[in-house]
This record gives sequence, C-alpha cells and structure tokens, in this order.
Amino acid sequence: MHFCPSCSNLLLVENGVGQNGETCLVCQTCPYMFPISKPFISRTILKRKEVDDVLGGEEEWANVDSIEISCPKCLHERAYFKQIQMRSADEPMTVFFRCCSMSCNFNWKEN
Repeated sequence: MHFCPSCSNLLLVENGVGQNGETCLVCQTCPYMFPISKPFISRTILKRKEVDDVLGGEEEWANVDSIEISCPKCLHERAYFKQIQMRSADEPMTVFFRCCSMSCNFNWKEN
C-alpha cells in the first residue's frame, strides 16, 4: 500500500492515466499522480506478537484453593479450583478444576 504525500489517502493503481498513457498511482481526493515506470514489488514480513496467556501460564495454579470433588479421570477425591468470568457480567462464572493427584493433573471446567 502506498499513501499520498499531500493528503495521506490511499493511492490506487490506474492504467493509462499518465501523460504518455502510463500506469500511475492516483489519489482519489487530490490531483496527486505518481507514474509507474517499471514493475515494483515490496514485501514486508510482519513480526508475530507473542501471545499472552490470559489464564496465567505456568503460574496459574500456584495460589489456588482445593475443594472436595471427584476427578472424572482418576476419581481422586480432591481438586484445585478457580473461577474466571469468561462471558458477560450477567452470565455465571466458569469454574476450572485441576486434580490434586500429581500423577493425574487432569483439567476440566464447569459453567
């Protein structure tokens, strides 16, 4: 994308509008025209942003309480839990669980 140096609007490619019938970059709001004399390609490789883990990452279960509930995978009788508001404020919070058994560590949720 190229922008007009006069008014900063997007320049469009139009064929045969130049003085000698050449292809030009043309501004739609002001009389600016830039003749294109040869093909040009420009490529910008965007740097990807690191994704933030909104649920807490590695430390998400560090300071949570436990409750007496049966794990659906190993049937262990205790699990850690935390509540997060996932939807709008008039919807109930989502409860996330993690089995307290170190060999299981199964995660599940309830709405």
